[in-house]
Amino acid sequence: MRANPLVFGFQLLVTLLAAAFLVVPALASILAGLTVNYFQGVRSGLTLEWVAQVWGLYAPTIFRSILIALGTLAVTLVIGVPAAWALVRKPGRFSRLVEEIVTLPVAIPGLALALALILAYGGIRAFRASDAFILVGHVLYTLPFMLRAVMAVLAAVDVRTLEEGAASLGASPWQRFIQVVVPNARPGILAGALMVVTLSIGEFNLTWMLHTPLTATLPVGLADSYASMRLEIASAYTLVFFIMIVPLLLAIQFVGGERRA
Repeated sequence: MRANPLVFGFQLLVTLLAAAFLVVPALASILAGLTVNYFQGVRSGLTLEWVAQVWGLYAPTIFRSILIALGTLAVTLVIGVPAAWALVRKPGRFSRLVEEIVTLPVAIPGLALALALILAYGGIRAFRASDAFILVGHVLYTLPFMLRAVMAVLAAVDVRTLEEGAASLGASPWQRFIQVVVPNARPGILAGALMVVTLSIGEFNLTWMLHTPLTATLPVGLADSYASMRLEIASAYTLVFFIMIVPLLLAIQFVGGERRA
């Protein structure tokens, strides 16, 4: 059935207007971080001075965010992939209950989750003041995304049948997991890994409650720069944030397209 040109034109117009509504503020913020004086605009000249100042002031928060994101990824892989395998192998009420419990942190506001962690473990001073405290919060928040991504792939390829075939050939449980489960779960693992890293780097509410002055991360530093620095520096920080996040978002879209194909 051929689409009505008027309907298509209206849909295209609405899409372009919505895209412009979302993109224009981001472009304005990025441009502000590259101009000598935001209030004078581009005519004041372009510069990378503000980006250099951001790097000088906030490099530790940027590196800390990367390390916490990689640590979060490592923990979610170690926990999430075997857990997804176990839940797919033994479907039933108990598996669904476990899945819902693991997914619960996604439904809870980040501030509430952070408060629960502080009440439970805030008394352990060394732990409270370390990056590991933030990492635990990020693991709780991102684990459901890894779990669901891997479970969806394993359920689609009927891994139980493949496992039974490998077992009939004498493969041990460890061999079945490494040589059968992991290779077949690779698309889900990759998609889950990209989501975990992206969410960990960009998470603010949870991190803002859990951080200390010595454990600030990239989003917390971004908020600090907007509150206490020149607008140009804060905008340059936004540019650095985009440079880190946008490639990950594009990779997620690419992996999602590959899986659908």
